[in-house]
Amino acid sequence: MQLVRSFEYGSAAQVGFGVRVLLLSTQDRSGLIATRLASLGSAIEFSTELFSALEAIINDPADYGLFVLDCDCFGGIEAGQRAVAMLAGLSRHIPSILVSQACEIQVFSEDPGKPTILRAPLSAVSMRVGFEHALRDRLALRMI
Repeated sequence: MQLVRSFEYGSAAQVGFGVRVLLLSTQDRSGLIATRLASLGSAIEFSTELFSALEAIINDPADYGLFVLDCDCFGGIEAGQRAVAMLAGLSRHIPSILVSQACEIQVFSEDPGKPTILRAPLSAVSMRVGFEHALRDRLALRMI
């Protein structure tokens, strides 16, 4: 005998539905980070070069909603923090998530200018919590 429990979600949407994310990684579209972001409903754009990714964020008039950096591909957590610091001078704050295997303790900073730091390999739960934390100031207006 199999029991199935059904929940009515009404007009609920995925957490990251419609959020435009720039993912800086050397992994392809089937990589773990990209898969986790896609499962949250994000529109993912990829970059494999650090400075071209930073230039894209600075020059893009459509505005990215989130910057995710796979630090293990680009020199570690310190290099990721330097990259986020370069974006601090922008007139518009962009939330950021750093992912690294060197991360011993995940960091969910209360300062919106500081990145969320997650341990690799990412679990679905840590990605969702980090994603929601990074985008905590975002208003999600939904037409009912």
